[in-house]
Amino acid sequence: MALNYNLAKVYALSDNDSEFVNQILTLFVTEVPLDLIQIKLGIKTKDHKLAYSYAHKIKPSLDLLGMNVAFEEILQIEAWTRAEGKRKEIKDTFDSVESQIEKAVKEISKDFSL
Repeated sequence: MALNYNLAKVYALSDNDSEFVNQILTLFVTEVPLDLIQIKLGIKTKDHKLAYSYAHKIKPSLDLLGMNVAFEEILQIEAWTRAEGKRKEIKDTFDSVESQIEKAVKEISKDFSL
């Protein structure tokens, strides 16, 4: 039903190639949850470089899947890592991104039988 994501950019990029779209979605469902674990670890241990590298890695996926709020929040996480901020400042933002990604992964997995 696509409540938590939007495939307009994916279809535009792929010229409506459903196999390509499936590859993009499979990568998102398998890779991004693992990347989130690394961001969470980086925040927890104050390893700003670790958190930044994985936030930066998933940023294009969030944009491509039309997850605008999560995309804006991942930009906030990147800014937090560059400023080497305190954990408390970014925890709610990360929780929001994590929740949105979990919902999108669940929905994509169901919609595309992944």
